[in-house]
Amino acid sequence: MAKYDKADLERRMHGAIESFKHDLSGLRTGRANTALLEPITVEVYGSNMPITQVATISAPEPRLLSVQVWDKSNIGPVEKAIRSAGLGLNPINDGNTLRLPIPDLTEERRKELAKLAGQYAEKARVAVRNVRRDGMEALKTDENKKKISEDERKRSETEVQKLTDEQIKAIDDELARKEKEILGR
Repeated sequence: MAKYDKADLERRMHGAIESFKHDLSGLRTGRANTALLEPITVEVYGSNMPITQVATISAPEPRLLSVQVWDKSNIGPVEKAIRSAGLGLNPINDGNTLRLPIPDLTEERRKELAKLAGQYAEKARVAVRNVRRDGMEALKTDENKKKISEDERKRSETEVQKLTDEQIKAIDDELARKEKEILGR
């Protein structure tokens, strides 16, 4: 087992939160957000490519996304990929650009999205707690190997717990912000 490394624990916990924020950015809130299309892959040139590698995505208005496809021959595959992505978006093809009006969310869909955000938050909390567990085990191992004293272990465990509590609070705060955005409250 590796020895206790506070910086490594902080880095791993921060990584869990960044992953959580990325997951949240993909949730549709009724407002145009370019991150909504980032997970989409398009079949062009005989392979699947991220949409960001074949087009520029922008949000010219609060309820409209614009997709400027670089190679006009790819406009069809890009349109097809957006339609089949399950986002409930209907691209309007004007020959050069795809315009995607963002429809209003139904109350039922808002509740589903809020529930999904809650699931993402729980996944992030579990990841943070797993990092905490690794840190606590490393401290016990270091104490058993006589690398640190019992007092040092207890002091460090308190630090690890404090760090964990801060990260969980950050996750809860981010979830509350996103739920407010989704539910429009």
